[in-house]
Amino acid sequence: MPKTHFTVVRNAAYTASSIGVRERHNERKNEAYYNADIVPERACMNVHFHQNFTPDGTVETYEQSFNRMLEEGTIVKRGLRADAKVFDELVYDVNTAYFEENGGYDFAKKFYEEVYRQAVKEVGSEDYILSAVMHADEKNIALSEHLGRDVFHYHIHVVYVPVVEKEVLWTKRCKDQELVGTIKEVIPQISHSKKWPRYKDETGKWINSYTLLQDRYFENMKQAGFIGFERGERGSTAEHLEVLDYKIQQDNIRLEQLDKQVERKESQLERLDEKVSVKAKAAATVKEIETMGKPALLGSGFSVTADEMKTLKTLAKKSVNADKKIADANRRRDTAAIERNKAVKERDELKGRTAAAKKHDPTITEHLRWFNKFIEAFRRAPKRLMQVIEDIMRSPPERSALEREAPERDRNRARTEAR
Repeated sequence: MPKTHFTVVRNAAYTASSIGVRERHNERKNEAYYNADIVPERACMNVHFHQNFTPDGTVETYEQSFNRMLEEGTIVKRGLRADAKVFDELVYDVNTAYFEENGGYDFAKKFYEEVYRQAVKEVGSEDYILSAVMHADEKNIALSEHLGRDVFHYHIHVVYVPVVEKEVLWTKRCKDQELVGTIKEVIPQISHSKKWPRYKDETGKWINSYTLLQDRYFENMKQAGFIGFERGERGSTAEHLEVLDYKIQQDNIRLEQLDKQVERKESQLERLDEKVSVKAKAAATVKEIETMGKPALLGSGFSVTADEMKTLKTLAKKSVNADKKIADANRRRDTAAIERNKAVKERDELKGRTAAAKKHDPTITEHLRWFNKFIEAFRRAPKRLMQVIEDIMRSPPERSALEREAPERDRNRARTEAR
């Protein structure tokens, strides 16, 4: 049964302090990466569909592009908090095998060229895009092993400023009172929340903008002539996991596969060891042959019975076949041992990478668990959950147990000193 391919698009929002981190990763400016699948020597294969340039022809950094947009009035930061999310990143993806089955690197470039055109429509204007780059330097370990050659995973990062057209109205301070309440100007306001709001469908159910984004991506690619894949699972949190979370999730899946592969290789080795033991049985048969025959009455020859001659012929034929089978079994056993050791080594390395990634963010598992709980609670009782959140935001922050116990400790200490 052929493998089903799935399309996925994720969107993440970032504060201004993260802009350098995203640039160093996307533009391959880091000296080292926690993602060990990245092959630095292939960075030249990455394809830029959009870059911004300075007047002297050098490529602008993400921060330079952002500041230039502000200065030119292309985007407006008016009214935003200091910690507001001011740039977003779209990551479009299809599983690796889809590209391998349709032409590999060259097909991926055509595919993501169309994706980029669609991303511009989602963003609203190419003027708001900081960078769009297709990565072709991340090795797919599992598929590489399966096909016996290096296979790379193709996907595209589109970094942009989320902008909406905001209508600014004349206030009561306007000298011409007839203009109060009318539109004064329309500004390109930075706003992640307004760019990606929630909607109600015809049944009154709330729909996340990311779900509609996923639908559009899937349908638009089909209309553009790219077929052979399905839409990513609706409501799956994998669509919007952060890069580190997603890598850990995929590594855990790969670890399960490697554990099963090691078990299969161990079982195969046991069977081959049994076959090789035929050699030992053959050695025992040799002893039987040596006991056959009696010295002839005349001369130095030997005489054998008819039954012994029949047995010797049968054993001679079996010996020739046994030698071939033993050699083949030894060869396959050695190959299986090499493959087993390779799988064990990769499994151990992957465990180390996964542990290192979790150490990089030790709260990641707990965050994912609570995120899933929040999503489930929101699906069951969105109104109640929002009321609870609003009540919490109106109330003063909770004090820790130590803070709550402090007044009582102070009173006890005062009583003790008074005595």
